[in-house]
Amino acid sequence: MMLQSLAAALIVAACAAYAVWTLMPAGARRGIALAVLKLPLPAALAGFMRRHAVPASGCGCDGCDQSALKAPRPGAQTIRIHRRLPKA
Repeated sequence: MMLQSLAAALIVAACAAYAVWTLMPAGARRGIALAVLKLPLPAALAGFMRRHAVPASGCGCDGCDQSALKAPRPGAQTIRIHRRLPKA
């Protein structure tokens, strides 16, 4: 019974940490990530913290639609949307 309670407590603690990290403002996450990066960390955790230590670009895309690595499919056409001009 003790092992089951310990496992449940660890799962609840991990879920609470995830919820706090996700709902925290980006500036606070960035500050915590910078502070944690000063500690010796495993490579996977250090990479995660480095990604969150840099400020975001301000948009959700970050240029993903203009990747140089991704070649357009044959026969694919780019769709451009233009605003209508007001009637004179």
